[in-house]
Amino acid sequence: MVQRLATVTLVVDEYDEAIAHYVRVIGFTLFEDTALGAGKRWVRVGPTGGGCHFLLAQADGEVQRAAIGGQTGGRVGFFIETDDFDVDHAAMKARGVDFREEPRNESYGKVAVFADCYGNLFDLIQPARP
Repeated sequence: MVQRLATVTLVVDEYDEAIAHYVRVIGFTLFEDTALGAGKRWVRVGPTGGGCHFLLAQADGEVQRAAIGGQTGGRVGFFIETDDFDVDHAAMKARGVDFREEPRNESYGKVAVFADCYGNLFDLIQPARP
């Protein structure tokens, strides 16, 4: 049996605002936006190159609203790998991505932390070659 992690939920404030940010600013692809009724939608976005998708789930109630932007307790929770850090970093900065630091070289690769429009933290990383 083969298993893989396919989708991770991100609780967001509003569907269209989140789609606009993840697609237009971060540069992800909108893979699906299906109405489910009662104002709910199945919205999947992710890097064009593949991998895990994010399910953008509009907050329903105060507990979920309180989790927006803090789903990993202020730590980097998501890691976007690239094969050309400099090109992707420059393009993302030009689109207005909120990088929280300058790029740095680590033993595991070239990396910079950025935040989405809710404050969730991501690494843009080009893994070091063995």
